[in-house]
Amino acid sequence: MSDAFTFIYVVTLVFREKFGKMSSEEEAIVEKHYARLKKALDDGKLILAGPCSDGAFGIVVFRARSERDAKKFMEDDPAVKGGLMKAELYPFRVSLMAEDNLEIRAT
Repeated sequence: MSDAFTFIYVVTLVFREKFGKMSSEEEAIVEKHYARLKKALDDGKLILAGPCSDGAFGIVVFRARSERDAKKFMEDDPAVKGGLMKAELYPFRVSLMAEDNLEIRAT
């Protein structure tokens, strides 16, 4: 995808009074959300994805050929389509990125 641009979408959970008590339907949607992102990673489209440890929001950093394609990718996310998450799209430029080695070096 050398002719692709980088985008980020930020997801926030739609407010629920009893977060953490997901229905089996909601769990299935979240599983589809994860599987779709995993496939995008395997296909070389996804750069990284994950939630904040406090659950405040999550991010998806990915490549797309156009803003229209990026918007479609975001809107087709099962968690967004299923109403569990709201998402906002932003063009994003990766300026620095570590290699796959996540080892922390002493300074």
